[in-house]
Amino acid sequence: MKHSKFIWILMGVITVIYIATLFVVRIKNPRNIQYHTYIRWRQAYVIHQTNKRSFVNTSNNRHRPVALSEGQGYGLYITARAGEKGWANEKDFNHLLNYYLAHRDRVGNHHQVPIALMQWRQYRNRHGKWVSNRNSATDGDLFIAIGLHHAIHAWPQQASYYQHLERQLEADMLRYEYNPQTRSLTVGNWVTSKSKYYHLMRTSDVAPDFFDECYQTSHDQRWLTVKNGMLDHLVTLSKLHHTGLVPDFAWVTTKSARPVKPWTVASKNDGNYSANACRVPMMLASSNDPRARRVLNKMMKFFANQYYITAGYKLNGHRLVHYQSASFSAPLFYATSTNRGRGYDNLFNSQKYIFTRPLTKSNYYDATLTTIAALEGMN
Repeated sequence: MKHSKFIWILMGVITVIYIATLFVVRIKNPRNIQYHTYIRWRQAYVIHQTNKRSFVNTSNNRHRPVALSEGQGYGLYITARAGEKGWANEKDFNHLLNYYLAHRDRVGNHHQVPIALMQWRQYRNRHGKWVSNRNSATDGDLFIAIGLHHAIHAWPQQASYYQHLERQLEADMLRYEYNPQTRSLTVGNWVTSKSKYYHLMRTSDVAPDFFDECYQTSHDQRWLTVKNGMLDHLVTLSKLHHTGLVPDFAWVTTKSARPVKPWTVASKNDGNYSANACRVPMMLASSNDPRARRVLNKMMKFFANQYYITAGYKLNGHRLVHYQSASFSAPLFYATSTNRGRGYDNLFNSQKYIFTRPLTKSNYYDATLTTIAALEGMN
């Protein structure tokens, strides 16, 4: 009898331990995925140029690396967010920051005036020399600024230094990458009031949370003007089709917005939901602005009714291709993860496939957006 009682007690203890173990695994597993995703991304894509300078390789070939301001912005943002979680140290961040500081652009008739915007591309020429292309790209500058913003919280002992750099960058974005006529950011400082692209807007540059943070740092009312102007344009574009999909690029005026035609900027898909617009759900994911919520919800309803998500769509909802891509799925996972309970659980679950395999080492864009989705959406 005593033996039987002992067995039941032992079984009870084992059951409690088993349940507790499952609970701990369930709690820790998302954090483990976040950590290992970040570490694998850093190992695969961050290259140390010198002992104090690093850049994010966007070429998918470590023997022929290419640095982009977009990639450097992502790198600073990812590293600062990892730093807030205790996985990256300040040296990791500062090495990436030093690379940005060494490749800031210059303006003037003889390119003699240094500014805070980053030159958009660096690579080795056919003689093996590391060269840098002039002019900026706004998406890169945005993420550099927000990376600095998060670094303030990750490493508060250097807060004044990071904040000083952030304010310089935000001021120069408004000085060189802003069109007051359209109340929008341009796509780079190479676009002047005399350029035919002065009224061009990249939809993935609509970043309401970023604009709010820029305003909080600078107290410059123009950041609120940018937020309102660009969100208004995005709402207009969202209304053009029942899908709510928006194009990579759009022509905007004071009160109107329309998709560009193919090959206006970079590719035949400039006017489709393609490699730039796929980031829009990520940029709107955590915004509480009613316009951002309206655009995002309409888009999410369309994707929630798709059997599976492919790598690009026409604005009417027709697929451009028949294969999937993490570049498109990761922003959707991020957006649905921050909007649980809104009827998108099936979409959330279907896009988790991006974490069922090791992070790719051969596709910078897929890997980087997946890493951001893991850090921001897997909570």
